[in-house]
Amino acid sequence: MKYLALSFLLVLTSCDKNKNTPIHLQGEAFGTTYNIQLYSEKDLNFKKAIDSVIDAVNYSVSTYIPESDISKINRGDSTLVVDAIFKEVFEISEDVNRKTNGYFDPTIGVLRNAYGFGDVKHLNVIDSTTLDSLMNYVGFHKVKLKANGTVSKEYPQIYFDFNAVAKGFGIDCIGRYLESKGISNYLIELGGEILAKGQNLKSQQDWIVGIETVDSELTDRSYEATVKLKNIAMASSGNYRKFRIDSATGKRYVHTLNPLTGSAEKSDVTSATVLAETCAMADAYATSFMALGLEKSKNLLENLPGVEAYLTFNDSVNNHQVFITKGFKRQLGN
Repeated sequence: MKYLALSFLLVLTSCDKNKNTPIHLQGEAFGTTYNIQLYSEKDLNFKKAIDSVIDAVNYSVSTYIPESDISKINRGDSTLVVDAIFKEVFEISEDVNRKTNGYFDPTIGVLRNAYGFGDVKHLNVIDSTTLDSLMNYVGFHKVKLKANGTVSKEYPQIYFDFNAVAKGFGIDCIGRYLESKGISNYLIELGGEILAKGQNLKSQQDWIVGIETVDSELTDRSYEATVKLKNIAMASSGNYRKFRIDSATGKRYVHTLNPLTGSAEKSDVTSATVLAETCAMADAYATSFMALGLEKSKNLLENLPGVEAYLTFNDSVNNHQVFITKGFKRQLGN
């Protein structure tokens, strides 16, 4: 089987105009789009409130907004007291960094920029000398969230990039807002990442999403498997479409970086789809498994209760294979 869980097909069900009629919301967020289905008997302006939640996340942890907290810190502001959003994203990152032995590391911003995947595209020639220099500014142990709410960096050049966790965290924040309004049945899809709570009330079944095939085209996507979701988040990472070819050298760089070596070359894992309690965790671990490779990922998963994975990888003769944890298998549709 060849699968790439980079985007998801929402299985929608038409329904009558009654209390089980879903409300559909669409919009833009974090450089992509969102689609939300929810069930509510209240007539609230959900769209406006959700957009406000997205704005709050952006102005805390988006490197693409010059006046965000993270942008100010990246420019060297050591006096800024971060907000609750930044604090929680930092603490989630710290936890995943520790559990993955450094394979998840949001201080890789200087590397992402150098390789041309960040918000500041330096497009340097990445030779060994340049890489050694850049690696001085990578390492989550070199940064600290202090008790007074400010952030200290061992080197001013250290550049935070929460790209691999912030989108998932933003989805969690939208879910928290919906639940604060008494909504317990909803499905949020944002840029291919999903948070599902309760059920699809029309069908009285769990929410169902589809996994995209590895060779699916952007203009003609096909889905090879379905997954049943209830009170769980799902996120994915992969290098199938996310890469850059250096025009000078012809070298191909993938967007998943190894924080321990600075390498932008593929591991044997070609895609990772993760189920977890929160979308932030699913997002972070999906990125981690891409860098860890298959064997390290399998070893880590044995000690990660509540985290399940569907990994595609290339075997020794470059054939596509799939590794699925037992918990993930139970979620697959018929």
